[in-house]
Amino acid sequence: MVDTTYIDLMKKRRSIRKIGDQLTFGTHEIADLIEKAIKESPTAFNNQSTRAMILFGQSSDKVWEITADRLKSEVPNADAYAATKAKLNAFKAGFGTILFFTDRPTIAQNEKQFALYADNFADWAEQGLGGAQLSVWTALALNQIGASNQHYNPLIDDQVKQAFDVPNGWVLRSEMPFGSIEETAAAKDYIDDDSRFKIIAD
Repeated sequence: MVDTTYIDLMKKRRSIRKIGDQLTFGTHEIADLIEKAIKESPTAFNNQSTRAMILFGQSSDKVWEITADRLKSEVPNADAYAATKAKLNAFKAGFGTILFFTDRPTIAQNEKQFALYADNFADWAEQGLGGAQLSVWTALALNQIGASNQHYNPLIDDQVKQAFDVPNGWVLRSEMPFGSIEETAAAKDYIDDDSRFKIIAD
């Protein structure tokens, strides 16, 4: 019988949107875990195009303050904005935030070096980024740390770049708030297997 230990672990990785700051791990332990998860994630041609900023304390709070301020002009309805602000405050209540980036100079270098595959490197970078995000998210879940993957980019790109001195060429792709699990996720629904998979064995 095949070992499903990893599948069981993946089932622990859920979008936890109600998080807190009550973790028993220190910032250095968590940062080391995140760094290792990203380093061991695969990328096309091993180009290691994923970048990350790991933010704690006021720096983490700043991400969600920036997002709240930026969305004021995008969500003019007061009631809708109040709901949006409450959602952002739930992320802000966590222990930290990971900002995931793609390093565009790496992609440009690959396109030049491997011209035959030039049209694919942007897509492959997204695949590598997704692998890194899943690796980090699952590693956090293994340690009973809740997280979710948010996408307020590109709305907040300029403000984030200014606030955190983001290197030139790093393009923001997602924001992952994490912290203690204050409310578990609801049961996950799955589409029918017949509409998702096709098995051919001949």
